[in-house]
Amino acid sequence: MSLRILFPALIAIALTACATPQPEDAATSLREHALQDQAGYAFVRDLTTEVGPRMGGTEADARAVAWTKARFEQMGFDKVWTEPVTFPQWQRTHERAHVLGKFPQPLHITALGGSVGTDGELQGEVVMVDDYAALVATPSARVKDKIVFIKNRMRKHKEGAGYGEAVIARGKGALEAEAKGAKALLIRSIGTDSHRFAHTGMMSMSAGSPQIPAAALSNPDADQLERLIAKGKVNLSLDINVGWTGEYTSHNVIAEITGNKKPDEIIVIGGHLDSWDLGTGALDDGAGVAITAGAAYQFIKHRLRPGRTIRVVAFSNEEQGLVGAKAYAKAHANELDRHIVASESDFGAGPIWALKTRLNNADEAFIARATALLKPLGIEYLGNDATSGGPDIIPLAEKGVQLFQLKQDGTDYFDYHHTADDTLDKIDPVAFNQNIAAWTVMLHLFANEWQMDQ
Repeated sequence: MSLRILFPALIAIALTACATPQPEDAATSLREHALQDQAGYAFVRDLTTEVGPRMGGTEADARAVAWTKARFEQMGFDKVWTEPVTFPQWQRTHERAHVLGKFPQPLHITALGGSVGTDGELQGEVVMVDDYAALVATPSARVKDKIVFIKNRMRKHKEGAGYGEAVIARGKGALEAEAKGAKALLIRSIGTDSHRFAHTGMMSMSAGSPQIPAAALSNPDADQLERLIAKGKVNLSLDINVGWTGEYTSHNVIAEITGNKKPDEIIVIGGHLDSWDLGTGALDDGAGVAITAGAAYQFIKHRLRPGRTIRVVAFSNEEQGLVGAKAYAKAHANELDRHIVASESDFGAGPIWALKTRLNNADEAFIARATALLKPLGIEYLGNDATSGGPDIIPLAEKGVQLFQLKQDGTDYFDYHHTADDTLDKIDPVAFNQNIAAWTVMLHLFANEWQMDQ
């Protein structure tokens, strides 16, 4: 064959070779596969269906630990183990409230975590105050032997900004009311909904355990009580059977993919396994455990060994005081220098809209790479001044572990937070997989591309 004939053929072959699509880089490929994978959603679906609510110290807590350990093993993690977490046990039996007198009717309440019971029926006149600060300013004589009602409302915000300013009523209200001689505390639920579901949640135990019963009214019932008080004196009957019952040992459940280049450098991610007892804990925080486990699973599924070790922690009993997180930090105190970065998913299952970091070396190339990979998911980078990696990461952050935060849209999160309405149907599978894709991208980058040194 002459060169005149051969040369056009070679050109055609070369052009064909150049036009052949090249393999996508691993981060892009993992991101796209994560958007379609169902392992993460199946995790939260099955956890909330087969175990249901998982309040710390209950029989369901133990089942959740066993269930999660078995699921991690089925997913193919290199190592799966549990670590003990011991804490005081608080249980709920029942709670009832009734308006007495001229306008008798029931009110929907739920006891606050850490509350004592009423030891039968408790009756008293209601004294309403605007917020916690107003209670502090109220003379003791006004509330002595009364039932204090704090009516402050929580405002809705994409980042949940209204929570911190409202939750002080739940955290400290009972102690302040007790100090002034009140016989019980009621608060408007710390939530943004108008549903007839009361929001529970833990009182702050750092300053002591109040010895008066404390409960939250559903927001419509709080509105009703305000209207009744506007008509004159209101007396209530409370019957709350809750309290501390002893000590309990649960477990953190930990799963790991061992890195093949820097196995001693650990990326810690996860969520908390426990939930309150009213719903099934789908948003808080079955979603978080499932999202992070689902992201780590992408490496297992596609046989892509990360350079650094990826560790998923399903923390025990976050709801009653970050108990599992504190136990983890204590158990691993001698190796925290090997925990190179950490983050938790614990804000429901809304779409992620932003990334923040707190890294010693957030170099421009790394941030540009992360920004480019997250942009197709609708996520922007907001800077290297993250203040939180999630509640269970606080004990690690206090020891200097670096952070990243994937910020979810929580506009509706506090409609369901700590209520009976925290159930699987509130999770949008498309938004859920967007979360998993974003976490997968960040795991790949931190495991394989991030240079720690300043």
